Amino acid sequence: MDLLHKFQNHWQKQFCHLSSNNLQLLLAVSGGVDSVVLVDLVQRSGFNFHMAHCNFQLRGSESERDENFVRSLGTKYEQEISVKRFDTKQYAADNKISIQEAARDLRYAWFKEIVDRWEMADDSRKEEKETGTIIRHLSSNNSPHNFIATAHHADDNIETLLMHFFRGTGIQGLMGIQPELKERRLIRPLLCFRKSELLEYAAANKLEFVEDSSNASDKYTRNFFRNQLLPQIKEVFPKVEENLLHNIERLQEVSALYRQSVEQHVKKLVEQKGNEIHIPVIKWKRTNPLHTITWELIKPYHFHAAQTEEVIKLLDAENGSYQSSATHRIIKNRNWMIISPVATETAQHIVIGPDDKEVLFENGMLAVSHEPAAISFALTEAFLDANEIGFPLLLRKYKTGDYFYPLGMQKKKKVSKFLIDLKLSRTDKEKVWVIESDKKILWVVGYRIDNRFKVNDQTKNILHITFRK
Repeated sequence: MDLLHKFQNHWQKQFCHLSSNNLQLLLAVSGGVDSVVLVDLVQRSGFNFHMAHCNFQLRGSESERDENFVRSLGTKYEQEISVKRFDTKQYAADNKISIQEAARDLRYAWFKEIVDRWEMADDSRKEEKETGTIIRHLSSNNSPHNFIATAHHADDNIETLLMHFFRGTGIQGLMGIQPELKERRLIRPLLCFRKSELLEYAAANKLEFVEDSSNASDKYTRNFFRNQLLPQIKEVFPKVEENLLHNIERLQEVSALYRQSVEQHVKKLVEQKGNEIHIPVIKWKRTNPLHTITWELIKPYHFHAAQTEEVIKLLDAENGSYQSSATHRIIKNRNWMIISPVATETAQHIVIGPDDKEVLFENGMLAVSHEPAAISFALTEAFLDANEIGFPLLLRKYKTGDYFYPLGMQKKKKVSKFLIDLKLSRTDKEKVWVIESDKKILWVVGYRIDNRFKVNDQTKNILHITFRK
């Protein structure tokens, strides 16, 4: 059976819910043999598609050659093509990530923009149809699905599996590249085919393609695995590639059982509170197996596998300690672990570090300064004895049981009673936030500081916090 028929049979099994009648594909086309073969197979199989090419401007004239070649494919197949140029090096430097990561982020973000525009256009057509402005009526079942398709193949999957294994990962990572990610509208229809099959198909059908000279360089991690590590392993285990592909298949079955077990554990642990996750410290510590469940808890929030051990240490850390990912923080707050967004405007628990100058939160903004300033008694300002305060600070909504020593008082008082005395309405009480350090409240924001942290004659360093609505 030739590759075209294999491709069509595989599609019917793997993507039976996506047919040529209800699908519009955005093909990621680099100009290499993999993507050129994908374009040809998709064309011959009768799918509607649009090509997209990323010029990352990393290889000088070669990048220009690739762009021009892909444009010629658009002419050959009589299909539209979108091309975008990226300043990849600058993006990588700005975001402190590798060139490979930068290219991947830029590529998929742009692809998503395109299919999002398609979705909006589809919704607009549906709306026009419903209001009677479209004369030709279409069945709702014919409304197209919009998917991104990349030319990842089995050899890519082998390399990805090895990179995940050596970097550190869970079972999901050991499954390599997934053939479909519905939430990202992404499919990889060549994933079951070897690179050799694609080369044979290109030769048999006289398909022209371009070679990326950087594939020969081992400075990129994937190329090192492809050009150095795998050939050496094959000298000892000649069938290593076939064995790894079989391992991926077996792990996909194991993963189904694994996911069921993990979901049961996680469900018992987590409490969803708004856009935060709250987990009792004692329950988390008693979880078995601890490392596996910890990884599964933190993975959805863009933490790395290497941070798993640090998060476990956090269970016994001091109050206010935390670990961060690009999007979230895990904060130790007394008897709770809180997974909170880094975007503080929506978070309910916000860490304030010693170097933070401004902190946005639900009620407004806090300006934090360690510079001397004329002391004011305005309710929107707090002047605190910095030597009595340990960072990080924690900004959060007040809760039942909170207490502090209101300025001028030697006895503690519940925050709830303090707010009752102020005759605040229930709505206003719900908007009250506090700042704490090591389990001690420093300031009921906008109302009163704690007497234990007031500035006095012995104060040498002042922490000045200003609240702006």
